Amino acid sequence: MSPGRRTNGNSESVDNYLKAILTLGGREESRVTIKSLSEQLGVAPASVTNMLQKLAASPSPLVEYERHRGVQLSRAGKRRALEIVRHHRLIETFLYEVLDYPIEEVHAEAERLEHFISERFEERIAAKLGNPEFDPHGHSIPTMEGEMAARESMRLADVDGDGTFVIDSVSDRDAEHLKLIEARGMTPGARLQVRKRAASEGYSVRVGRSAKAFDLTRAVAQDVRIVRLTR
Repeated sequence: MSPGRRTNGNSESVDNYLKAILTLGGREESRVTIKSLSEQLGVAPASVTNMLQKLAASPSPLVEYERHRGVQLSRAGKRRALEIVRHHRLIETFLYEVLDYPIEEVHAEAERLEHFISERFEERIAAKLGNPEFDPHGHSIPTMEGEMAARESMRLADVDGDGTFVIDSVSDRDAEHLKLIEARGMTPGARLQVRKRAASEGYSVRVGRSAKAFDLTRAVAQDVRIVRLTR
C-alpha cells in the first residue's frame, strides 16, 4: 500500500470521507448521493459538496464527482480508503486479542489511531496477529495489496420468517448494541436459530446449542449480518 502519512485534521477528514464513500458504494461501487454521505458523516450537505469538489479537483483526484449524479472513488481514492480500513481493522483486532479491550470499545479507539500508524507498524501488527483475514466483528481485513474479500450476507432485520443461520459479522457503530450482542454470545461464526415475531416485536433467537430463546429488537437486528444455512 502507499507509504503516505496522514497526520493532520484535514487529512483525517479526507480519510473519513473516502471510507464513507467506500462503505455506501458497496460491492457494486455505486455512485453515492450527497444526502446519504451527509447522513453517514453527520455533515451539512453544502459542506459535503464543497469537500467533494476539492477532492475531485486535486492534482491526483481521489473521487469522481458530478453534480446531481453523486460521487465515486477514483482508483487512488479507493486504494487510500482500503489502506485506512486495513489500519482500522488490524488495530481493532490487536486491541481485542492482545490488549484485551472490551469489544464495544475497540471501534472508537481504532478510529482515533487509524490515520497515524506507519506502514512498518502496520506490518508488525499483522505479523503479530498471524496476518488475520477478519477483525473481531467478522469484517474482512483488506490485504497489503488493497484487496478485500467479497462476502454474501444479509441483515438479520431483513429475515422474513423462521430459519437457521450463521452469524457473518456484527456492526461496530453502536457500542451499546455491540455490548448486548457480545453478552448474548452472538459472535461471528455462531449458529443462530431465528423466529420472526410481529414487526414491532423483532425476533426470538437461540444461539448455538442453547435451548433458551431470547428476544431481539429490530434495532439490534439491524446490526447483525447472517448467512442462511442450507440443508
